[in-house]
Amino acid sequence: MSETLLYGILAAVALLLLLLVSAVKIVPEYERGVIFRLGRVIRAKGPGLFVIIPVVDRMVRVNLQTVTMDIPPQDVITRDNVTVRVNAVTYFNVVDPVKATVVIQKYILGTSQIAQTTLRSILGQVDLDDLLVNRDEINQRLQKIIDDLTNPWGVKVTLVEVKDVELPESMRRAMARQAEAERERRAKVIHAKGELEAAETLSQAGEVLERRPGAMQLRMLSTMTEVAAEKNSTLIFPIPIELLRFAAAAAVPAGPREGDGEEPESPAG
Repeated sequence: MSETLLYGILAAVALLLLLLVSAVKIVPEYERGVIFRLGRVIRAKGPGLFVIIPVVDRMVRVNLQTVTMDIPPQDVITRDNVTVRVNAVTYFNVVDPVKATVVIQKYILGTSQIAQTTLRSILGQVDLDDLLVNRDEINQRLQKIIDDLTNPWGVKVTLVEVKDVELPESMRRAMARQAEAERERRAKVIHAKGELEAAETLSQAGEVLERRPGAMQLRMLSTMTEVAAEKNSTLIFPIPIELLRFAAAAAVPAGPREGDGEEPESPAG
């Protein structure tokens, strides 16, 4: 066998191995291979092992895993003319590999741009209080709008979350003063309610003591006991006014009664 023939056989074997390697494709579970045959898309294959026609077919790998993408901070003017800086995060994944390859050039970049513009548009339609309080409702609106826009690309947006809302320094100070005033108002309301309840309770206690004099005396004795327990204290014992009246009546001498004794002598004439 001549040397030229040997080189030809080796070249043919190498070419055959090269064609075989290029024809056999292995795609993992989280990917799909979109097959183009002479420039026309056929279908998406995978996962696993499959064979394509070398030179004639071309395969494009598409990742089906969920992509976590941060939406860059956006300067937004809310409906009540407050400028805030908002950043968010979105989660999306490819559900149709053919559309994600054919319809749009770079679906990740396209989804990012759509998310940024939608974030500015939606947050510009809400007030600052709604942005701070109704965060879940805003997230759902963002997710639905972005998902509807990316659906023709074969991309499913599963979640959009507003992460942080950065307020101007003047607005933060104003909100701090408002929160402080609100806390003071609540404290005054609670104190007033406590005073009202205490007054009602004391009124009920007064009515009970008025109906039962004995209870009043027991209360007075209890108060005296508490006062006497303190050192260096002067104790004043209250005396009921009825007792004073009885003592005054007893001290007045009784006048002569009619029919007792002799008639007073008439002055000398």
